[in-house]
Amino acid sequence: MNSLQNLQGKTFAITGGSSGIGKAVAIELGKRGANVVINGRREDALAAAAREIDPTGERVAYVSGSIADRAVAERFVNAALTRFGSLDTLVNNAGIFMAKPFTAYTAEDYDALLTTNLNGFFHVTQLAVSEMQKAGSGHIVNITASGAGEQPIKGVPSVLTSLTKGGLNAATRSLAIELADQGIRVNAVAPGVIKTPMHAPETHAAMAPLHPLGRLGEEREIVEAILYLDAVAFITGEILHVDGGQSAGRW
Repeated sequence: MNSLQNLQGKTFAITGGSSGIGKAVAIELGKRGANVVINGRREDALAAAAREIDPTGERVAYVSGSIADRAVAERFVNAALTRFGSLDTLVNNAGIFMAKPFTAYTAEDYDALLTTNLNGFFHVTQLAVSEMQKAGSGHIVNITASGAGEQPIKGVPSVLTSLTKGGLNAATRSLAIELADQGIRVNAVAPGVIKTPMHAPETHAAMAPLHPLGRLGEEREIVEAILYLDAVAFITGEILHVDGGQSAGRW
């Protein structure tokens, strides 16, 4: 990816933008001149992330709250429109992963995964698509999950993550076909295990062998994948695996 790619004047909205992959994406976008709107549950973490994205505050905004709440999703999309005048790319990054044997999941676990991974996607994406249809252009990037979404791993039982993240993979292709003739592209990035605050450093050595390449991914590698998909306008309906080979087959 060209490190000089200029995104001046483009507006990106990123859910789960206060830490991890979402924050890394937002910071890189800020470096490239984009306007950035981030969402997360904790206002203090969002405010701190916003200062890192743009210390001047001129090209960044944030909306706190659960994106699964329709009212929060509306404020999030409206923040992009009222503050920066457009919403060019939505990055659906908010999500949770939960590994448990199937019979160990509780009803509360089920509700939490569907609420965060699917309800949040539905509300904010529907609202964003409505605005992109008015503009005649737009791009949606869904962050799914390689291992749980497509290539289950025996040692990491996570069927509810598979149910929700695998659903996002299917929705990516379906929406890409539905919206292609309206100038709106829909793609996904399917990461393996990435070094983020979600994974304590002492767990990295145990998780590295889950990937044929024998290591965890880096946040910057997911950032580069998102930037690639956003830059190449002839790509839609793609699920780009950044997973160290997990999706290639059994190992």
